[in-house]
Amino acid sequence: MDRVGGLTVGEVAQRSGIAVSAIHFYERKGLISSSRNSANHRRYSPTVLRKIAIIQVAQRAGIPLREIADSMAFLPAEAKVSVEDWEQLSQDWAAGLDDRIARLQRLRKLMDGCIGCGCLSLSKCKLLNPDDVIGANGPGPRFLEEDAPDSLDF
Repeated sequence: MDRVGGLTVGEVAQRSGIAVSAIHFYERKGLISSSRNSANHRRYSPTVLRKIAIIQVAQRAGIPLREIADSMAFLPAEAKVSVEDWEQLSQDWAAGLDDRIARLQRLRKLMDGCIGCGCLSLSKCKLLNPDDVIGANGPGPRFLEEDAPDSLDF
């Protein structure tokens, strides 16, 4: 129920389907904001519900919270998120999502028939890296990177 002065944190939690602690967490991270009433209780604009929905969708897509916060920084605190705002957010996230999808597709292809540990299929494992030759391409896991060897048939 909307009240004069805004929604309580409990009302936001009920309407958004997330825990009160998550609402407080989002506020600490600067993703949403509240005001205080005369009793010093938090009150939220009903527009916060759309922002929370966007945050949840972005998180489910695997977008890191810091990136979500950075992308949403241009949104006015009390204003309703518009179609134009959503278009801007989705454009900001599109390239990262495309890259993530490509990496996941490469991983799925590499894992086909192999669990990735090398112990059960050393003779045919596409993740096997004898003598750490891939280490010359940089630190960390490299098989999903663009500089992985062509012999892996991505």
